[in-house]
Amino acid sequence: MKIRPTLVLICVHLLLHLSILHASDPHLTLDYYKSTCPNAEAIVRKEMECAVLSDPRNAALILRLHFHDCFVQGCDGSVLLDDTVTFQGEKNAPTNLDALKGFDIIDRIKNKLESECPGTVSCADVLTIAARDATLLVGGPYWDVPVGRKDSKTASFALVETNIPDANEGLLSIIAKFIYQDLSVTDMVALSGAHTIGMARCTNYRARVYGDYEITSDNNPIAESNLKSLKSTCPATGGSDNNEAAMDYVSPNIFDNSYYHLLLSGEGLLNSDQELYSSDLGIETSKLVKKYALDPIAFFEQFSESMVKLGNITNPETYVDGEVRKNCRFMNT
Repeated sequence: MKIRPTLVLICVHLLLHLSILHASDPHLTLDYYKSTCPNAEAIVRKEMECAVLSDPRNAALILRLHFHDCFVQGCDGSVLLDDTVTFQGEKNAPTNLDALKGFDIIDRIKNKLESECPGTVSCADVLTIAARDATLLVGGPYWDVPVGRKDSKTASFALVETNIPDANEGLLSIIAKFIYQDLSVTDMVALSGAHTIGMARCTNYRARVYGDYEITSDNNPIAESNLKSLKSTCPATGGSDNNEAAMDYVSPNIFDNSYYHLLLSGEGLLNSDQELYSSDLGIETSKLVKKYALDPIAFFEQFSESMVKLGNITNPETYVDGEVRKNCRFMNT
């Protein structure tokens, strides 16, 4: 019985070594808006400062939006499109419904940019730059954002369910979803560190708190106290699916490496998070969790590199039939 998982793990390692890292899209450059909208990044930064100052949790909302956008059709702004009578977007797919917020923040940024330089800065670029600024404004690292994306005229309701990792998904399945995007195991563990900020809904952590949370946390008194709190906000039954809890209860509004410390102590809120350290198949991932817990600089450096790779997952179709939307919620008429 032990042979099969080992063989699966060997196959995964082979895939990792054979996979090609996602190359920078030749359409993306750091100075794309230098002459057409030189204040683009400053405008995004100012609006994000206002959003995070009003509520630090907004940083996590924008990061999540960016991730969900890039994992479906690439970083093309498709997640921002509203449904219409003739068009089905991604917002109401089960995985996204009630999980994604912050659209109003992107709307405000886009409105400012349209006043400054109409029809110039794509919504896909707005979201990508905003995700970087969101991270920085709550204490995380800075990275240069290549820009020049176009906005998609399509969306995929179905791919949301296929491509976005689930909170209760197994480690190998999640690894496969990252490899499909040309992101490595190292990228996966580093990008998961974004869970050091933000909240999770009860529907996503119920199975964990009524499952093996006590076992992985080894009856730690502090963990026991936190578990009681989690169960009070997330009853085993009842209409509490949208009740929320911090994924990093130690420093929920600060981008740091305490998320990895929680995994080491067996207190990851989501099954998918704790699997990085506790899974029998997580030989490589558990080493990375330990590394980032001990070395916050290494975490910040890798997170920055992995976020650039994430942002470089572009939709080739947008360079043939893409556009710069005037309103991020709707295609241009």
